Amino acid sequence: MIGAQLNVTEARHRLARKIFFGQRGELRQHYREGMEDQLGALGLPLNSVELFNSLYSDAAVKQLAADGFPVTDELLARLSPLQYDHINFLGRYAFTRPAAPGRRQLRDLHSDDDTDDGEDE
Repeated sequence: MIGAQLNVTEARHRLARKIFFGQRGELRQHYREGMEDQLGALGLPLNSVELFNSLYSDAAVKQLAADGFPVTDELLARLSPLQYDHINFLGRYAFTRPAAPGRRQLRDLHSDDDTDDGEDE
């Protein structure tokens, strides 16, 4: 059980290092409090990636179950919101408010038949 928790913690650290690398892994503040603030702010994008992955993993599991795929507890236990291969950490991002406040709508899930349009999340 301790080993499993260590694996989760290491996966979270791996994701944090990947996000931090977007600034080339450099602390850009020259004073201690600024460095602590910069590292503390890393939690926001880290939690955002976890939330995004959790929402879309849930939607994908529901879609698979609706399509008749046998979704088992053993399969679900292996899912993790700490994956990041689908994210371009070096891009530019625009965060806009949704058109209708309070309305939560996910984008369509991609299938194997979809063509790659070159855009990453």
